[in-house]
Amino acid sequence: MQELAGLKRRLTALERKPDTITKFDRYPVIEGEAVPRGPISGNPWNTCGLANVTGMVFDRIECKFNTDWLIKGRREAEVRLAAFRHSGKGERKIVSVSGTLELNGLANRAVATVLMRWIHGIPYGWDYEDDTTVYTIELQHRYKRGPEHPKGQTIYAIAAQEGSATNGNILNWGYRQDDGGKWWWIPAYRNGSPWAPDFVTVPNRDPGTYSISAMHYCVGLPQERIPEASTNGWAWIQGSDGKWTRDPNLSEPFFSI
Repeated sequence: MQELAGLKRRLTALERKPDTITKFDRYPVIEGEAVPRGPISGNPWNTCGLANVTGMVFDRIECKFNTDWLIKGRREAEVRLAAFRHSGKGERKIVSVSGTLELNGLANRAVATVLMRWIHGIPYGWDYEDDTTVYTIELQHRYKRGPEHPKGQTIYAIAAQEGSATNGNILNWGYRQDDGGKWWWIPAYRNGSPWAPDFVTVPNRDPGTYSISAMHYCVGLPQERIPEASTNGWAWIQGSDGKWTRDPNLSEPFFSI
């Protein structure tokens, strides 16, 4: 009886299967705000791009995104694709993931373009048991190395806190005479107390974090269009070194959104 019921549900699913209007389906990309990209709480996966793929006709997807400020040996990233099932009750359950793609950047700054192809593993691409279930594919990323602490040039100089004029501590400059009778050009507070020099750090303009865009697009394609797609994933990278490093792992922690 259970097998007959399952077969009936599958036949119903075929009747409800979305019609293929074109050779492939395009789905809008929804960008969620990325959580700060540091190694927070053990460096879990962090989602920066979402695509609603409910009703997707094909089992293979292609997505594209950009990265910036990946510097080899200083700040590097890991990325993967993950599929989720969202119920009408707001529940979100991970269904499948790709392998882990390591993006190492280059010796100098370069904007990288990454194209990933993946067999998403979502059953049918739609849910045949109810009308409220939604599927999404999410672009997830995290640090492989970093983040790099911002550094700067240290200068020995006389300085005051920015905005010190707001509380009346305007610096007055002028000659002051020491106990030996020598005169020195030094600044002083308005109340006459001396202001001693100290080390001042001027931060570098080079940021200490990398950037990653949301997915430019997430497209469902037939096998003849993207035969390279696999359950682990396939990638084409321009502007960065990269390689696949780990197999799919559903148990790795990720941020909830």
